[in-house]
Amino acid sequence: MPQTPTASVPTRTRRLLRAVAVAACLPYLGLKTAWVAGSHLGIPAGSPLLDHPVALAVANALTILMDGAVIVLVLLLTRPWGRAVPAWLLTAPMWVATGLLAPVMAGYPLQLLLDVLGGGGGGGDGEPFLDGWVFAVVYGGFIVQGLALGALFALYARDRWGHLWRGRTGDRRAGAAGRAGQRALVAAASVLVLFPLTLRVVWACGGTVGLTADAVAGRGGDARVLDGLYVAFLLAAVAGAWALVRRRAPGPSVRAPLAAALVGSAAVACWGGWMAAAALLAPGDAADRPTALMLLTYAGQMTVGLLVTAVCVRFLAARPARLPAA
Repeated sequence: MPQTPTASVPTRTRRLLRAVAVAACLPYLGLKTAWVAGSHLGIPAGSPLLDHPVALAVANALTILMDGAVIVLVLLLTRPWGRAVPAWLLTAPMWVATGLLAPVMAGYPLQLLLDVLGGGGGGGDGEPFLDGWVFAVVYGGFIVQGLALGALFALYARDRWGHLWRGRTGDRRAGAAGRAGQRALVAAASVLVLFPLTLRVVWACGGTVGLTADAVAGRGGDARVLDGLYVAFLLAAVAGAWALVRRRAPGPSVRAPLAAALVGSAAVACWGGWMAAAALLAPGDAADRPTALMLLTYAGQMTVGLLVTAVCVRFLAARPARLPAA
């Protein structure tokens, strides 16, 4: 039977993390609400965002709901009634939140560092997308949200499911059943990852194969940083999954490869899906939309991420209730 947290009242640490997470959501929610109401705060005249006001309002309403879900997650992780929530109802949105926030948390500081060193920014001379301060407010808030939400989930998961990541990989006592199916999924992910991985490496190194003319014109160091991060997340997802299903024992502690596989798979799957949806649903001329190679890259990321996530789910489901600590 799954273990549940024993404390009925959250500790001071959890209350503090909850307050920080909620406070970090407020600037973003306030800005998005203003945009839905028709304000152009932070949007310069001539921004492409102003070309399609209805689409902008719909997108902003959707992202308000998504950031509002962070507050719901925070309450689930810190209130007594959150312990009765079915595992899937908590872990699924937490996986999505991890996937969307992880590249921002890693990428924005790197982009700032690149700007300081003189290699950041875009490569085009078009109209600015947003005022600079908007990125600082939004991405700064996302980083704080991610840190606080991640810490709260780690504490909650330790209390409720900590027994699942005890022990070491390759341990025959720890869920050997179904390992062949898990290896088949990892093998499929290892083959499918080659296409998006290759394109992301090329783009991170400054190549432009498969990119639209607009993407090439507006491309700079910031975009290459993100491509490099997707390379890292793809490698982390597949390498972590292989470590989980290894045959030889004793292997490393389960914690590190499991974390790499879960975070890496969430990042590439969620952002692959987000970019594909944005490309297919965004208004505008067909000539301005992503190329077939770009769409295949997004779809490849999403597929690899989902396959690795399936490996992680099956791996955890096969774990015994009790194992000695690693």
